[in-house]
Amino acid sequence: MSDVQQARTTLTNIGVVMFAVTDQDAALAFYTDKLGFEVRSDSRFGEHGEMRWLEVAPPGSRTRLALNPPMGGQPGGGSIGVETPDVLGEHARLSALDIDLDPAPMRTPGAPLLFMLRDPDRNVVVVVEEPPG
Repeated sequence: MSDVQQARTTLTNIGVVMFAVTDQDAALAFYTDKLGFEVRSDSRFGEHGEMRWLEVAPPGSRTRLALNPPMGGQPGGGSIGVETPDVLGEHARLSALDIDLDPAPMRTPGAPLLFMLRDPDRNVVVVVEEPPG
């Protein structure tokens, strides 16, 4: 093995997950107004301020979600998992809103209780029961 392969990583945390979205303002409204996330960053950059760096996160979360325009004009997509101690209660809360979500949480052997929802760009947010401890 080479020295590069044997070196230990200095990476310690997943800080930012990135979703490609067609409309940053619509995505911002979805994540803040419907899911209850908070804005962590909303700034302009680039030579003429033509680009926007937008991050949201659940209150108290260290990891943030960046809502980016598609890179190179290509649509993206992806998924993230968010944790809650009350999957059933969160599903009930979100069911009262106009959100594309699974009809009911599911539990399969070896996996926590969870359900999935989709944002307006069809990115998937998996709502997962927090592990005990």
